Amino acid sequence: MFAFFRPAPHRAPLPAERIDPTYRRLRWQIFAGIFIGYAGYYLLRKNFSLAIPYLVEDGYSRGELGVALSAIAIAYGLSKFLMGLVSDRSNPRYFLPAGLLLSAMVMFVFGFAPWATSSVAVMFVLLFINGWAQGMGWPPSGRTMVHWWSQNERGAVVSVWNVAHNVGGGLIGPLFLLGLGWFNDWHAAFYVPAAVAVAVAVFAFAMMRDTPQSVGLPPVEQYRNDYPEGYSEAHEREFSTREIFVKYVLRNRMLWYIALANVFIYLLRYGVLDWAPTYLKEAKGYSVDTSSWAYFFYEWAGIPGTLLCGWLSDTLFKGNRGLTGIVFMVGVTLATLVYWLNPSGHPAVDLAALFTIGFLIYGPVMLVGLQALELAPKKAAGSAAGFTGLFGYLGGSVAASALMGYVVDHFGWNGGFILLVAGCLLAIAFLLPTLRHARVDAA
Repeated sequence: MFAFFRPAPHRAPLPAERIDPTYRRLRWQIFAGIFIGYAGYYLLRKNFSLAIPYLVEDGYSRGELGVALSAIAIAYGLSKFLMGLVSDRSNPRYFLPAGLLLSAMVMFVFGFAPWATSSVAVMFVLLFINGWAQGMGWPPSGRTMVHWWSQNERGAVVSVWNVAHNVGGGLIGPLFLLGLGWFNDWHAAFYVPAAVAVAVAVFAFAMMRDTPQSVGLPPVEQYRNDYPEGYSEAHEREFSTREIFVKYVLRNRMLWYIALANVFIYLLRYGVLDWAPTYLKEAKGYSVDTSSWAYFFYEWAGIPGTLLCGWLSDTLFKGNRGLTGIVFMVGVTLATLVYWLNPSGHPAVDLAALFTIGFLIYGPVMLVGLQALELAPKKAAGSAAGFTGLFGYLGGSVAASALMGYVVDHFGWNGGFILLVAGCLLAIAFLLPTLRHARVDAA
C-alpha cells in the first residue's frame, strides 16, 4: 500500500559548481513547501471546535461533543507515531500532500452531508479518520528538515517552521467568519478551509523534494561541513523499522521524559484552544464573531512567541531546551490563572491573557519536537517526533477534549481550570530531569 510513497532513488552527483546554488535554491523552495503544506493541515485540525456551540444548541452535551472531539487526538497520536515509522521510509513529497487531501475530503463530508453530525458515533468515526490523516503532516516535515538543514542551524529552522501551526490554525476563525458571511451557514467552518487546503496540497507537492541525494546533491552535513558527534556514513542508510522503534525510540530514556512532559503541555494547549469559543460564550458572554477572533489571536500570538523561544533556547539558555521550556511553562501557568479568575465584563484582560497563553505555549510545543529530532539519527527523526506526539495527543489532547468536557459538565468551568493549572505544574515537573542535558547529539 505504501510502496507509492517509497523514498526517491539517488541521482548522479551534480557538478561541483552547481552544488551551492542548487542547495540554496532548493532549501528555500522546500521550506516553503513544508511550511505552507503543514499550515494547510491546521486549517483542518480544529474546525469542529468552532462548530461545538451550534451543536450544543442542537441538543448535544459538552461531554458528548468532547468525546467526539477526542477522536482526532486519539487517531492523531497513533498516526503521528505509526505513520512516522512509515514516513521515515517514504518520500515526503508524496506523503505530506496525500494526508492533507484525505483530511480535506473528511471536512467536505462534514460540510455537505447532513448525516455527518447525526450522532456522536458518526462524528467520532469521521473525526478519527481526519485525525489519522492529520498524523501524516509532521513526520515528513521533520524528515525533510533533518535532511536539508544541519544540526547547528536546525534550531532556528525548526522554530520558524513551527509557526506554521499558528498560521494555519489562526486562519480557521477568519475563514469561518468569511464563509458564514458568504453562505450564512455554520457548516462553512468545514468546507471553506477544506477548499483552501486542496490548493495548499497541490502547492506543497510542487515545492517539495525528498533527500538531497535524490536530486544529485551531497548530504547536508558534507555540504555545510557540520557533522554531529558520532556521525558516519551509516547515518545515510535507511534503518529497518525494528532498529528505529527499539534502538532509537524505546531505549531512549530522555525521549520518555519529554514525551511525558508533552502530555501536559498538550493538555494546556488544547484545553484552552478547543474550549475557548464555548468558554468565552458561556462564562464571559462573548458573541460568535468575538470568540472567533479570540481564537485567531491565540493562535497567531504563538508566532512571535515560538520565534522568541527558539532564539532564547539557542542564545540565552545555550541550547538547554528543558530550562527554556520550564521558563515558558511558568508564564503559561500565570496567564491561565488570569484567564480563569478575571471576572466577566473585562474583555481586554481576557484577550490579553489568551494572547499571552498562545504566545508562550507554542514555545514548549516546538522545543519538544526539536529535542525529539536531536535525540535520534535523521533516518529515525520522524519516529522520535511521532513518539512524543503519541503521548501528547493520546494523553494531553484526549484529556483536553473528553476529560475537560465532562469535568466542566460536572464541576463547572472552575473544575476545568483546576485541571489545566495542574497540567502546567506536571509539565514543569517532567521537564526538570532534562535540565542537565543542554544538548543531546543525534548519534
